[in-house]
Amino acid sequence: MASTVLLAGLAGCTTDEGNSGSEVIVIGADLNNSSAVDVAYSRALQLRVEQINASGKLGNRKLLLRTQDNRADATASLRNISGFADDPNVAAVVTGSCDQCIVGAAKTINDKKIPTIGLAAASEVTEPIAERQYVFKLGPNSPDSAAAMVAELSRTRAANVAVLHTDDLYGRGGNRALENELSKVNIEPISTRSVRPTATDLTQVVGELTAENPAALVVLSTPDQAILAATTAKAVGYTGKIYFDAAAASDLFVPQAAVAAVNNATLVFTQTLAIDDVIATTPAKATRKQWFRDYISRYGSYSGVAAFAADAADLIGTAVARVGGDRAQIRAILETSQVDGVSGPIRLTPANHSGLMPQALTLLVARSGRWRLAS
Repeated sequence: MASTVLLAGLAGCTTDEGNSGSEVIVIGADLNNSSAVDVAYSRALQLRVEQINASGKLGNRKLLLRTQDNRADATASLRNISGFADDPNVAAVVTGSCDQCIVGAAKTINDKKIPTIGLAAASEVTEPIAERQYVFKLGPNSPDSAAAMVAELSRTRAANVAVLHTDDLYGRGGNRALENELSKVNIEPISTRSVRPTATDLTQVVGELTAENPAALVVLSTPDQAILAATTAKAVGYTGKIYFDAAAASDLFVPQAAVAAVNNATLVFTQTLAIDDVIATTPAKATRKQWFRDYISRYGSYSGVAAFAADAADLIGTAVARVGGDRAQIRAILETSQVDGVSGPIRLTPANHSGLMPQALTLLVARSGRWRLAS
């Protein structure tokens, strides 16, 4: 509840609004107030905008964050994004976890030429690229997540898997990527089931998936649903391995009620969720550890997805420092950005608008209610 209130309070609010003599450049954020993931995005954007402003790298410019609630509704999201695009003070937009929202707004984004960074998981956010010239994506890509997961399944000689995925753009695309990778190593998906993203009772579907006692249960879903799948699997007596893909990542700690069920589960994600295990041997790693500390200091806990929003703010801030609020030039800068971000290495090109590199992903394991590096 507190998180929702925080995000609602940010809607329409600004940072450094009263700085006379400064050129104020707005970043619009289209988020879902009722989504824990989008709350984390909002918090990260707010914190990073403040840090960028305080750094002085923008000169006499200041970034201002303005958020609008889309309620996970594509129509509301389109209205929000159109409003941002029609405001000449808005230089760029960041969108949240709603895949269908940004995909549904892609034509408007292109037509109105507003640089937009999507934080949703589906590949369709930036594909086909010819229709997404002003759209970019930060976050794990399904083919990369599937490749990392299947490599581990192959290493552990898993004979077969059962797959649970959400029946949406992200889940269907993730399942296709997983099937492709499994076929390369001759691991059989003996059972596959899809569920609505809003489903809150998985007893029947998880029971069906685990009935043949697969070597591993692979879950491609949102964080809450992934935790529910694990607790349901334990309740029906499943004792095999559980794997989550990157979209299941959320908070630093596993919910207390699910600790036993999730213990030893494997998650494909970036190092940021287990940054305490990382030694700061490079400036990029030191920056990631500092971001982790700053976020916890501000909000009292940490969400793994926060890093993607921080990187979105950084990419926009870097472009604004060079060209101000010129949207066309911001788009051109974004399209050739190559940085070591908070979430990992990011390489954007004219042929690839989804910039998080496969090297950013690693394997995490749940131990005693917290995610740790697998090795």
